[in-house]
Amino acid sequence: MRTTAGSGLIGLGVVMGVVGAVLEFAVTASGPPGFDVNTVGLILLVAGLVVCLLGLGVVVMSGWRRSTVREEVQLTPQGRQRLEQREDVG
Repeated sequence: MRTTAGSGLIGLGVVMGVVGAVLEFAVTASGPPGFDVNTVGLILLVAGLVVCLLGLGVVVMSGWRRSTVREEVQLTPQGRQRLEQREDVG
């Protein structure tokens, strides 16, 4: 995975956590029988925290491994020749 995937997960976790916190602590409305808004808020709050931690893990893990590609084009009697060298660091 790439770092952008991790930051997207962190953003999703923050949004879920904020919505969950609003539903848990700021909303006092009651819904239909068997549906509790505060319970939904708590579930979203916990799920947002888990998703945020997963995204943070993806960002940290993607930072450990880096690869560098060096590309060189040489002119040969047969035409152009492209040489590619890949270095994996980490």
